[in-house]
Amino acid sequence: MRISQFEGQRVALWGWGREGRAAHRAIRERLPALPLTLFCNEAEAADAASLGDAGLSIETQATADSLSAFEVVIKSPGISPNSPAAVAATASGTRFIGGTSLWFAEHAGDNGVVLNTFCVTGTKGKSTTTSLLAHLLRASGRRTALVGNIGVPMLEVLDPQPAPDAWAIELSSYQTGDVAVSGAHPDVAVVLNLFPEHLDWHGSEARYIEDKLKLVTDAHPRIAMLNAADPRLATLELPHSEIRWFNRTDGWHLREDDLYRGDVFVMDTRPLLLPGRHNRSNLCAVLTALEAAGIEARPLAAHAQSFRPLPNRLQVMGTRDGITWVNDSISTTPHATLAALDCFAGRRIALLVGGHDRGVDWSEFAEHMRDGAPATIVTMGANGQRIHALLAPVAREAGFTLMAAGTLPEAVAAARAALGEGGVVLLSPGAPSFGQYKDYVARGRHFAELAGFDPDAITAIPGLGIA
Repeated sequence: MRISQFEGQRVALWGWGREGRAAHRAIRERLPALPLTLFCNEAEAADAASLGDAGLSIETQATADSLSAFEVVIKSPGISPNSPAAVAATASGTRFIGGTSLWFAEHAGDNGVVLNTFCVTGTKGKSTTTSLLAHLLRASGRRTALVGNIGVPMLEVLDPQPAPDAWAIELSSYQTGDVAVSGAHPDVAVVLNLFPEHLDWHGSEARYIEDKLKLVTDAHPRIAMLNAADPRLATLELPHSEIRWFNRTDGWHLREDDLYRGDVFVMDTRPLLLPGRHNRSNLCAVLTALEAAGIEARPLAAHAQSFRPLPNRLQVMGTRDGITWVNDSISTTPHATLAALDCFAGRRIALLVGGHDRGVDWSEFAEHMRDGAPATIVTMGANGQRIHALLAPVAREAGFTLMAAGTLPEAVAAARAALGEGGVVLLSPGAPSFGQYKDYVARGRHFAELAGFDPDAITAIPGLGIA
């Protein structure tokens, strides 16, 4: 659905974060006189009112009845379409779409394909992979947009002039369905891996997987790139797309830490600043994506050496008093926490876990702790008590120290005391930050402050936007 099609319809915005503000600007640029209603909280209402938009009505309660009064509601990504109000409004005929859907609809060509778009999704590693893809595209001489879930809403770059040569787009599971309903098709779509996440938003693990895969099952990209090492992806059939595989021996893959293209050795990945073997493995996805676009990938592989790691993602902030502080605030699943522990295997670690409780099962994590536990685990946050209860019998058997804290400052103090003279304090919470922090960035900034580092120095994402 294009913005021009809103003419004559009852249209509302739901959410006034950066995505909501971008949607408002995009609509006003094309339809300045269209009446709009905004559903937001009271704090956001004051900001929206300050714009002085006479055609914008503001409501602070989004109910089934109020949403049902509109034909189209443009919602921010964090608002679940599975909420009772949204489900009821959908049943009454209201159509819910996101800014990502609008962007793709606006850019679709005659055959529906949005050329030169590289869409990346996956449970873990998608931000680093998308950034690395943009880095190598720029190294090839292409003006590239690094946008999407990574920090620049698609509608903020609706009509950039001049247009970039390529789009590196990170998509969360909240946004993959948006591409599908836009009617447009990505040029290249990459799915890295699948683990349970965001169950409170999606409603179940099965729905999460289904929603995540809509990028390739429903959006019908020209080329779908799949991880052959992921058991769910390895069996996927996509009759409407050409499938290309990475992490398979006939293409780009790792042997131990060595990068190969088929049987040809390309480089040792250990010197790269990519955090964790799983991200070095995702270099294979990037190189496969470049080849899918007709770009010679092998000469570009060496440019991965100049890639700077992203903040809040296995970020080694520095050492204070013999303790190395690692910020992995973006970790929102137990699987991501296990990957983080693997990166520092052999080191004396105090691990901080816990946050917003969305019902994710931590039993597999607990089983891993029987043989691969760090020296200390400190639980915290809303699901901290639940994780602590699950780990308590394992800690007694395996012999690691288990501590409980209510807040991040308490957890940091406990970890510092447990390590004493040296080791690694690893914030890899395996859970979202909602409730105590606005987002994982705010949590990472607070962690940096508590550890004695400048939060402003650790939060900038290299290469964000168009360059």
